Amino acid sequence: MIGSILGAGRAQSAETRGPAGRTFYYSGPLSDHFDGTRFFNPDRRAEPRGLGDVLKWRLTGARQNWPYPYPSPFAGARPLGLAPVGMRAILVGHATFLLQIGGLSILTDPVWSERASPFPNVGPRRYNPPGIAFDDLPRIDAVLISHNHYDHLDLPTIERLWRRDRPHIVAPLGNDAIIKARDPAIAVTTLDWGERTVLVPGATVSAVPAQHWSARTLNDRNHALWAGFVIEARGRTVYFAGDTGFGDGRIFTGIAARHGRIDLALLPIGAYEPRWFMAEQHMNPDDAVRAFQLLRAKQALGFHWGTFQLTDEAVDQPALDLGRALAARDIPSKRFPAARPGQIWSG
Repeated sequence: MIGSILGAGRAQSAETRGPAGRTFYYSGPLSDHFDGTRFFNPDRRAEPRGLGDVLKWRLTGARQNWPYPYPSPFAGARPLGLAPVGMRAILVGHATFLLQIGGLSILTDPVWSERASPFPNVGPRRYNPPGIAFDDLPRIDAVLISHNHYDHLDLPTIERLWRRDRPHIVAPLGNDAIIKARDPAIAVTTLDWGERTVLVPGATVSAVPAQHWSARTLNDRNHALWAGFVIEARGRTVYFAGDTGFGDGRIFTGIAARHGRIDLALLPIGAYEPRWFMAEQHMNPDDAVRAFQLLRAKQALGFHWGTFQLTDEAVDQPALDLGRALAARDIPSKRFPAARPGQIWSG
């Protein structure tokens, strides 16, 4: 059964858990976010927009010109050796972080391709190179994939990592089928919201809800699940939000209630204009600061900005808006900077 591998808590089969359904990528039991045909957000927010809305946005939007290139002052980072205690996070670009925690090196949504697109010469291009060159990466122990949009699930990079390091790849339900269509030998652990898997003894990753959607083609919308992740290792906890709207905030209060204090929250702050189109699927910086407060996180880093131009805001607008949102709540800016590719945070 596609998408049913190694999810902690998935001891019962579809037959013993009630009615089941099937998508292009997944078959399994119905739930409060799977109706047997598609995955959905329980409050029905973030439904994919139709062609009419896309055309309205493109025809009436105020897309800002980005300078090309938009280089990072921290480019060319070379990761240090694993620290015996503490943790380290380095933004590679967009939603790709190298996390070093609990003796492990973990990548989130790894994208080293030049475009976030199914086509090599069409689609959003990088405005800055990866903050870490692929060949400078340490051995990667685990890869976390939040959902299947091309700026988050980059199959050439996944295949390259698999051939080099054989990492433990973790993704939400259904995304294994997409990866295995590229190379059937790639092993993928799939998780539903609320499920957990062990990376190594003493280090776990849990899939948590996100308010978003999925698609790789024109006819597979919401056929695979989306998620955020909570990593717990050696008494430290990191939350990676992936892509998400703020909604009513219950996603974040629920994560705080279940996982306790978050040491580091990786929160998206970009791709948010125009709000009438993007609000339900992408947080803006003010939303991200509200999420940071609801999570009761010790530290946050902002990502999902300045690498791929996906929406209308200027390239530096997320960082400026984040500064304003923090100042309005008297939160020191050092607790929630807008990370740049190659920038190293240690804690």
